[in-house]
Amino acid sequence: MTKELITAIEAVKIAGKNARRSFGKLSASHISLKDRNDFVTVVDKRCEQLAISAIRKRFPYDSVLGEEGSLEEGSSGRQWVIDPLDGTLNFIHSFPTFAISIALVDESGDILVGAIYHPLLKELFTAERGRGTFYNNRRVHVTKNFRSERLLLATGFPYKDYEHLDSYLNVFKDVLKDTAGLRRPGSASLDLAYTACGRFDGFFEYNLKKWDIAAGALIVREAGGMVTDFKGDNGFLESGNIIATNSKIHSWLLEKVQQHFGYNFG
Repeated sequence: MTKELITAIEAVKIAGKNARRSFGKLSASHISLKDRNDFVTVVDKRCEQLAISAIRKRFPYDSVLGEEGSLEEGSSGRQWVIDPLDGTLNFIHSFPTFAISIALVDESGDILVGAIYHPLLKELFTAERGRGTFYNNRRVHVTKNFRSERLLLATGFPYKDYEHLDSYLNVFKDVLKDTAGLRRPGSASLDLAYTACGRFDGFFEYNLKKWDIAAGALIVREAGGMVTDFKGDNGFLESGNIIATNSKIHSWLLEKVQQHFGYNFG
């Protein structure tokens, strides 16, 4: 295990301990509105600072990008991408599905390390480029399922960008009719982690942020899965539009998405 992954694990666990300690204890004064349907809590902010402190202690020359506004420049060309509480709305409502997600991306845009931690269940998903994916130190793989009528997929509902809502709902309807089921837990990083370990066969969503998907994308790929944008290319970190699958159903799901979003929608 590299120093980078050890650091990512330490950071998600430190932040996770803070989230776990605060779960179910928020008051209205602890919650702020960043944008329409986009909330932040004192816990998000504290988790981000705890994670950054753990990273900067070992890698002072790397830059850091956090969801809650942290942007610390570095000279190495590498960037740590942090979602300190992915599933904030769930957390606010004491719905027990949220995670801390941290990735390290190099200057070429390649994801080197990823760690996702579900603090309530103490589930840790990790990956290093070229070294496989692990769930609580046990290697895991994506499913081998290719029959659409047996698939369980995950997605996320748009919460403030409704420009492409009709296209999304048409994909939702199309996929729902052809599969065993569709879930929306409310944490994209966990959706990706669960795809990697075989709980889901695939996941799709549009207009996400880099911190939502960077760690999870690597974790899916290192588990044997496939991750693309809606064009079928590698631009998901830039566009925020992502399809992640067990690879066997990728062309099937990509085609359904492209039928409704168009073939040039990144």
